Amino acid sequence: MSTAGEVAVNAEERRFAVLQAIVADYVSTQEPVASRTIVERHNLGVSSATVRNDMAVLEEDGLIAQPHTSAGRIPTDKGYRLFVDRIADVKPLSSAERRAVQTFLDGAVDLDDVLRRSVRLLAQLTRQVAVVQYPTLTRSTVRHVEIVSLTPARVMLVLITDSGRVDQRVVDLGDVVSDDDIAAVRGHLNAALVGHRLAAASAAVAELPDKVPGELREVVITLSTVLIETLVEHPEERIVLGGTANLTRNVADFPGSLRQVLEALEEQVVVLKLLAAAQDPGLVTVRIGEENEVEDLRGASVVSIGYGAGTVLGGMGVLGPTRMDYPGTIAAVHAVARYVGDILSGR
Repeated sequence: MSTAGEVAVNAEERRFAVLQAIVADYVSTQEPVASRTIVERHNLGVSSATVRNDMAVLEEDGLIAQPHTSAGRIPTDKGYRLFVDRIADVKPLSSAERRAVQTFLDGAVDLDDVLRRSVRLLAQLTRQVAVVQYPTLTRSTVRHVEIVSLTPARVMLVLITDSGRVDQRVVDLGDVVSDDDIAAVRGHLNAALVGHRLAAASAAVAELPDKVPGELREVVITLSTVLIETLVEHPEERIVLGGTANLTRNVADFPGSLRQVLEALEEQVVVLKLLAAAQDPGLVTVRIGEENEVEDLRGASVVSIGYGAGTVLGGMGVLGPTRMDYPGTIAAVHAVARYVGDILSGR
């Protein structure tokens, strides 16, 4: 004999099944979903009258809405949020899809190529806009410092991080410096910086002029100043964006203006803010509609993740309408991030 509590739980689960059905059908058809359609397409084992009652409760709870006078309903931002929060098992990519991802990314020749390929791949897999942030210098570790002589008094200073990022600056030394002295300075810089996090490297660089022979001090001061000012304290944030044309396929999905969304995506600061929540490798963050801080993107959803093996090097994700295939998008973002993390960590 069922207790009142069991009946309440069963009714709640059934209503969630109705919500799932509405989300699935609306994502695939872009049409409001009627109770009759749910009964025909989804084996819920209940009558149309029961489904109509469940839809009335879901609407009262703000999980679905009636866009016009038709009998159909569509999910609200709140409904999508409940759906996403209760995705217990995200369907993983198939083995063929995983092989294709790995093969495509393994063919990359350097960091720039890895990130360009990642964006292209994410945009193709999700059919949304994809964005990948370059590894942030503050989270990286110095792998090598190189000094290349361009003229007797001018050098190129190259900083290579463990994430494969390469930053370079041309530096005028103000005086002629011999190859032997350049080699000695290179040795001192590498001894002070290699293996250190850039976030804490400025202190080591600042102390270096006092630790080198007198004849190298001026050169070291000049190079240390460049390192501190341009590479350590003010790391350049860079992003790669791809698939913006995917947004134009369904202009009706954006209740405001698609132009506002596209203009927001052109602002690098805005895009970096979208990825700010992606702090944990392997943990996917989903922001739906009004949950987005950026006003022009409140008709969109953002699925993001941090990439890196153990340490987050940067963020990546996709942006699209709230009418999104969330399980498929989450699976694709998770898989691509994992492969990128493995590649950049040298696994």
